[in-house]
Amino acid sequence: MKSSILLTSMVSIAIASACTQNEKPEVKNYWPEAGVTYEIFVQSFADSNGDGIGDFNGVTEKLDYVKELGADAIWFMPIMPSPTYHKYDVTDYKAVHPDYGTLEDFKRLLAEAHKRDIKIVIDMIINHTSNQHPWFLESKSGRDNPYRDYYVWAQKDTIADFLDKKVITLDSDNIRQWHDPGQGEDYYYGFFWGGMPDLNFDNPKVREEIYDIGRFWLEEVGVDGFRLDAAKHIFPDDRPLDNHAFWKEFREKMEAIKPDVYLVGEVYDKKEVVAPYLPGLPALFNFDFHYTLLEAFEKEDGMLLAKKQKEIIDFYQNITPNFIDATISSNHDQPRLLNELGSDPSKMKQAAAILLTMPGAPYIYYGEEIGMLGLKPDEHIREPFLWDVKEKDQWRATWIEPKYSTDETVTPLALQREDPKSYFNHYKDLIALRNSHPALAIGEMILPEQEFPKSVMAYFRKSGDQEIFVIHNIGSNEVDVELPEGYKEVIFGLGDGINVNGNLNLKGFASRVYLKNI
Repeated sequence: MKSSILLTSMVSIAIASACTQNEKPEVKNYWPEAGVTYEIFVQSFADSNGDGIGDFNGVTEKLDYVKELGADAIWFMPIMPSPTYHKYDVTDYKAVHPDYGTLEDFKRLLAEAHKRDIKIVIDMIINHTSNQHPWFLESKSGRDNPYRDYYVWAQKDTIADFLDKKVITLDSDNIRQWHDPGQGEDYYYGFFWGGMPDLNFDNPKVREEIYDIGRFWLEEVGVDGFRLDAAKHIFPDDRPLDNHAFWKEFREKMEAIKPDVYLVGEVYDKKEVVAPYLPGLPALFNFDFHYTLLEAFEKEDGMLLAKKQKEIIDFYQNITPNFIDATISSNHDQPRLLNELGSDPSKMKQAAAILLTMPGAPYIYYGEEIGMLGLKPDEHIREPFLWDVKEKDQWRATWIEPKYSTDETVTPLALQREDPKSYFNHYKDLIALRNSHPALAIGEMILPEQEFPKSVMAYFRKSGDQEIFVIHNIGSNEVDVELPEGYKEVIFGLGDGINVNGNLNLKGFASRVYLKNI
């Protein structure tokens, strides 16, 4: 088998050999443009005091783990006081939830993260408050209250057309979004549910309150940026131009406080609706990536995702050349990725390889890197992280009895660290590969002209004089492909495959990353 390369059951190729000069590539921090962000639900991450609830001090103790994984930033799901476990209904915007610790605990976490060159992004929920927020308690007390116009109110007779239909159209969104506080005459607007009344952004006082909250967290506390929840719903859906204008104003106000502030928005829609938000929110989550990834595996259609990603990137560049494509393979609102992929370890590892070799600024949801499981309702997508086997795990949260991620179904991190073929080491190797090759991190994506079998996903990544070719067989059957000329050096491999003089036989759910020899 002349000039052949046999790569059998290979999880990774040593990154130290990836440079043609036999030098170890330099690992760089590409955040925010293309860095890796790790999403954490504090309540489930690490419990430092044994009360069953994860906390800031627990996260602080685990920052070295985040650094070991290779993440450049952490996005915290809501940390402010709230009556619910998920905390997306805030009662005090300038405080932290006491279950998580004190503001001083959070500031210590922030300082320790910055020592490790880890940025901190917090969830900012400004579309709505809790119905227990002092503003709302004042607002509902009477029509003449100074806080009345902080929310959107309508007298019964002004929405009678909606209310009268309630008997025959129980599922009407227009009805469900108006709520009676128990007084019978006036109704308030809450897009999501009655416990989350929408703020009235037509009121300049509300906007000033929000800008002051942003100043507090950026200037007095020192966070690096915000994830903006429900960014599409600041104004009703029939007022998109007002939404776009608000976020431009918000960005201007935040950049006046912190010029390099990071803002990433949740705009859950197709690209044509998402793109106009970019001037105000320079980073936006790419939900199409998640859904198209799953569809591609289901249909075994390799180029489906590559073409979609290229289409989105080109479309966004017509809006602004400096956008940040926040790619996700999962998050706290979707079933765990491993469940979505039928609990198939080969697909799970390949999905990670796709995410981390595609263009964008990838987000990793805590626990994905150890293969955690979870299905709806949401509480069970947010189960406690497994640091060690149960009898040794002093950090494991116990606020919820896990239904999916248990010692019987998920191998704890402590054991995965010792296994070179584990999910954890797979993610760690991929992030290191990405951060040591600018073509993978910030390079443009070029789709090949040659035809491949249907199950093959292939693309080039190029930055400066570095060129990389990535190929994934996302189908269950093996394929034979001819490699582009000049690509011989394998810098990452997953699964079985044989390359004989540029003719590659790639088994099902196997991947290769080649560095062009110059």
